[in-house]
Parts: sequence; C-alpha cells; structure tokens
Amino acid sequence: MQVLDRRTAMAIVPLLRLAFRPFFLVGCLLALLAIPLWLAALSGAISSWQPAGGWLAWHRHELLFGFALAIIAGFLLTAVQTWTGRPGISGRPLAALALVWLFARLAWLANVPWPLLAVLELAFPLAVAALMGFTLWKVRQKRNYPIVLVLLLLTAADGLSVYGLVDGHEGWQRQGVLTGIWLVAAMMGLIGGRIIPFFTQRGLGRVNGVAAWPWLDRLLLVGSPLVALLYAAGPALNPNVWVGLLFAVLAAGHLLRLVRWHDRALWRVPLLWSLHLAYGWLAVACVGMALWHFGVPVNPSLAVHCLTIGAMGGLILAMIARVTLGHTGRALEPPSGMTLAFILLNLACLSRVALVLLFPLGALWLAGLCWALAFALYAWRYGPMLLRTRVDGHPG
Repeated sequence: MQVLDRRTAMAIVPLLRLAFRPFFLVGCLLALLAIPLWLAALSGAISSWQPAGGWLAWHRHELLFGFALAIIAGFLLTAVQTWTGRPGISGRPLAALALVWLFARLAWLANVPWPLLAVLELAFPLAVAALMGFTLWKVRQKRNYPIVLVLLLLTAADGLSVYGLVDGHEGWQRQGVLTGIWLVAAMMGLIGGRIIPFFTQRGLGRVNGVAAWPWLDRLLLVGSPLVALLYAAGPALNPNVWVGLLFAVLAAGHLLRLVRWHDRALWRVPLLWSLHLAYGWLAVACVGMALWHFGVPVNPSLAVHCLTIGAMGGLILAMIARVTLGHTGRALEPPSGMTLAFILLNLACLSRVALVLLFPLGALWLAGLCWALAFALYAWRYGPMLLRTRVDGHPG
C-alpha cells in the first residue's frame, strides 16, 4: 500500500489526516444546526433574514448537497485509500477542499451574487468526483467506477437546482433536489449492499457472511439511478403507473435484501440494528412512492422524509458512528449516549411521517428536536475523537 511515510503523516494536524475527520464533523454540525434554523424560519422568528432562494429552498438544498454530500465525501475519500492502496487526500489539500464546502454553505446563507454561489457550490462535488475518479483510474479499479458516475450525476442535479435558483424557477430547484435525493438513495443501495452484510457478519462473529445475489445488486444499481433520471426528466414528478412499478420493484429488492441479511442477534448490537433500521426506511420510502404513483391518496412528502430522515439520516449516523471508531483505533463499541442517538433519529422519522398526521405542528417540532439531539450526541461523544490522534498511535 502506497501510504505516506510515518513521520510525514504524524506531522499533519489530526483533523486533516484523513477525509472522514473534517467532513464527518462539519456535516454533523450542519445537521445539528440546520433543522432548528429551519423551524425558526417556519415560525417567523427570523423572517427578516432570507438565504439564497428563501428558507424552503435552503432547507431542501442544504440537507442534501450540504450535509449528506459532506458525509459521502468523508466516507468515500477515506475508503478509497483502503480500496486502492493509494494515499488519500490529507493535510493542506484536504483543508482546501473542506474550505470550499464551508464557503459554499456560507454563500447560501449570505445570499451572495449567483456567479460566486454557483462556482463555490459546484466546485465541491466536482472536486470529490475528480479525486475519486483519478484514484480509482490509477489502479484501474472498474468495480467502483459507478460511484464516480453517481457523484457526477449528483453534481448535475446540484447544477439543476442552482440553475433553478438563478432563473427564479422553483420547480427546477425542487427537481434538482429530488433527483439528488434518489441518487443518494442509489449510493445507499450500492454501498449499503456491501457494508451492511459485512458489518453484520463481523459484528456477530459469524464465520460465513450472506452471499450477494449479483442479479439483485444489478437490478438495484440500475433501478435507483433510473428513478433519479425520471425525476430530472419530469415523468416521476406526477403520478405514473410505470414509475410506480419501478418503485415497487425497488421496494421488493430492498426488502428481500433485509430478509436475507437478518439475524436475530443483531438486535442486541446498536451499531448493527441502526444500520438495518435505516435500510428498512429506504424500502418504506419506495413503498410510499409506489402507492402515490398508483393513485393512492398519500402525501409523497411523507415518503421523501422517510428517505431523507430515516434512511439517509439513519444510515449516516450509524455509519459515521462505526467508521469513526474503526479509523481512530478504537474498539467497535459506541460510547454512552449513542444508542439513545439512534433511537432519537428513528423517533424523528416516525414523528415527521406518522405523528405529523395527528399533530402537525407539534410533530414537526418533536421531529426537529429528536434529530438535533441525535446529532448533538454524536458531536459530543465523537468530536474529541475526530480532533485527536488515533489511540493506537498509528497515523490516520
């Protein structure tokens, strides 16, 4: 493995030694602050301050292209070192990349002129895609090329959202975000399909893991980006039986995976049941969208929030909790408070998609409180780990 020599690696400030450190931290802090800020805007408490596109556009955009993309970048730019044996980004280049992300977030809040906003916003996903693509290409690791394609499509979706902002077209902004959400769902299916059964096998000490079904992996790999493209092109924006059938197939595929991966012992391990529950929310989101496309009178926003809160937020929280432990040289035992964080995240989703039907305003505030507390617990318990050297003395 071509890694930095030990003296050079250890001279780098701990926060900048691997990409997961700064991006897990800033992504978590954005998640912690964004929802209370959005609820404050909804209540009219900060009506005199408007970010680019208004608070609704900011809320939709930033939790996807700000929060989720930061975590994706931290995970992929760390994992690619293991996948390829080539050194990952670190030190000053990593600091520069993190600053681009930060300046883009501030640009949205400050409502800067659109040319500057567009450059800052699109530079980050393009840079991540370029870094991933170059590293994978150097070792000709074709198996992971689809990840680069999804990153490029995410950049295009972000571009559509920014174009809608510049043109004052709310529909295009929304289209770009919905396209991006289902592209993230595709990445969750791709990466989750690898790590969840692997983590389950290792976490339970099983000798043999669940063998993948290549046909199912290919079906989900093609179907999920297809949904995103149908949002970008327009057909998925309105009820459509054929789109409903596609969602039904995806739901069945995700549920089949969950059944095959299931082991009763996993419910005793928070780092495992949190992953499985998050993936379960992905299946529920697909079921909800299928029903809406078939004409059932359900609000598609509920399915979208199943995806964004339960699946995306849940998988992110579970994954960064485990990855941070492993990459800082610690045993895979979450610190106190994290089991509560996983519970709170799932309660946030239940409040936003179910309880909201009975108590609309109260459920929104409860969901926001549970979400914020979940990520506050991560920041409290894991922030020091991200800022300090590995406990085993190794670089990274």
